[in-house]
Amino acid sequence: MDVPKDQISTLLDHGLYNSAQMLGCFLVSSSSVNAETTPHVKAENLVLLGDALFREREYRRAIHTYKQALQHYKIIPKQNTMARNSLSTSNRSSSPNSFNMSGINENEVKFKIASCHSALNENRAALVEMEGIPSKARNLQMNLMMGKLYRNSKHTRAAIVCYKECLRHFPCVIEAIIALAELGVAAKDIISLFPQTLNRSGRPPFDHFDSSRWLQRYVEAQCCIASNDYKGGLELFTELLQRFPNNVHILLEIAKVEAIIGKSDEAIMNFEKVRSIDPYIVTYMDEYAMLLKIKSDLSKLNKLVHDLLSIDPTRPEVFVALSVLWDKKDEKGALSYAEKSIRIDERHIPGYIMKGNLYLSMNRPEAAVVAFRGAQELRPDLRSYQGLVRSYLALSKIKEALHAAREAMKAMPQSAKALKLVGDVHASNSGGREKAKKFYESALRLEPGYLGAALALAELHVIEGRNGDAVSLLERYLKDWADDSLHVKLAQVFAATYMLQDALSHYQAALRINPQNEAAKKGLERLEKQMKVCLLLCTLHQADIPCIYSLRIWLAPNTMPLSVHWESLVLLLKGQHIL
Repeated sequence: MDVPKDQISTLLDHGLYNSAQMLGCFLVSSSSVNAETTPHVKAENLVLLGDALFREREYRRAIHTYKQALQHYKIIPKQNTMARNSLSTSNRSSSPNSFNMSGINENEVKFKIASCHSALNENRAALVEMEGIPSKARNLQMNLMMGKLYRNSKHTRAAIVCYKECLRHFPCVIEAIIALAELGVAAKDIISLFPQTLNRSGRPPFDHFDSSRWLQRYVEAQCCIASNDYKGGLELFTELLQRFPNNVHILLEIAKVEAIIGKSDEAIMNFEKVRSIDPYIVTYMDEYAMLLKIKSDLSKLNKLVHDLLSIDPTRPEVFVALSVLWDKKDEKGALSYAEKSIRIDERHIPGYIMKGNLYLSMNRPEAAVVAFRGAQELRPDLRSYQGLVRSYLALSKIKEALHAAREAMKAMPQSAKALKLVGDVHASNSGGREKAKKFYESALRLEPGYLGAALALAELHVIEGRNGDAVSLLERYLKDWADDSLHVKLAQVFAATYMLQDALSHYQAALRINPQNEAAKKGLERLEKQMKVCLLLCTLHQADIPCIYSLRIWLAPNTMPLSVHWESLVLLLKGQHIL
């Protein structure tokens, strides 16, 4: 009794892949099928079994089975092969889910073998199979896979050719649009690929007059982001969002860019909006996890990671989110999660960024440089430049840090963040402070609300003894920014000028905003010791005079730095059991 092929096809169509592959074992081992007299039947049976194994993710077995099918195919008489191929080309899809009984197509089987290799991250083997398919025989799926494989292999020109071919046949392949933008193809060149011929109704295909307009805007937005024109990209995405409200893809793109450029509050709001629309989304959720960590919102971070693990624990985003969660608790564990995300997807940029940041916190700047360079090779963005500058400064490699900062400025000429990076490098040595000041001021002229540049400039003022300038600069931002780092910086300036009560109020304000702020915790602890000493001095003088006056009287004959006085006083008073 023979096993009918249509039964396996039915099982596959219904997603019963395990049953299909077990039934396929009966089919290929049937004694009624003679491999020598009916090789085409044997080949067809093996392809069906391979399809079942592919859908079961048994990729090694699928590759072996597909290759057996090709071996039998090669011994089919040439005339029969040509007839079958002609029929197969017109009837069969290249997807491993397609199961037409009219014979096998060699090119489609090669594509299926390549798909298996790709799923196993064996890009070179996949590319060998795909290159065996003539260019004229490649369909949309095949061209898209070829583009990905060439890109992974750093064959940029060949990748561009394949992605362009996709858009010539079908302009709505969003993956190809994004890839071409990231590979540096201009928006006008991508748009020129869209079909312009009229159909029978006299209208261009895909409702050209209406659809192409938003699609062109989308292309322009992606090209802006790829060229680090974040402002232009955000404006175009916002325009698209007005036409497509609550579009999860556009909201995610906006949130990702906002995260990159440091608009944390806006990015968090958009990520949360996405999760309210689609609570099972995984894309870019590792970016959201990083923002929650910055904001020290550990309850939301814990819930996010728990949700992601229940949705799909195999995605790279999940392992980056786990890395974020375990940072500070177990740095080695966090690092292993970041590395796992890269093993799953070697093009997953947040994995490299997280890995670089972890190496910096572990005082391993050399390894951090490698991680941030890995992110840059995939797609240079602000965070990879920032990471490189921090890493080189930690290594005291000022020349390399300056080169990386200038690269960022060249790539993002209208970015205040890039200007600040150059300023940070100059500020790292006393001889470059005047240059640093100019870059910080330029950054603030370009983006007056950029708090990072204001904090850096205030730090320069403090170092050079201009505490009043630092306070007046920072206080201008208090109206618009409820930021813990701003309050910490103000507290530090006030503490340095003995205005202890003002320092106390700003440390407390910082901790109200972010109870996990370590700088505020340590600063407050130190300030409390200073205030105890101040109170004691007032008592010793037996006079009702302000603390500042007492301190100045005591400090007047001394020339040692204030910090040394505090430490010596605290030690002395602890020895006398007064503190």
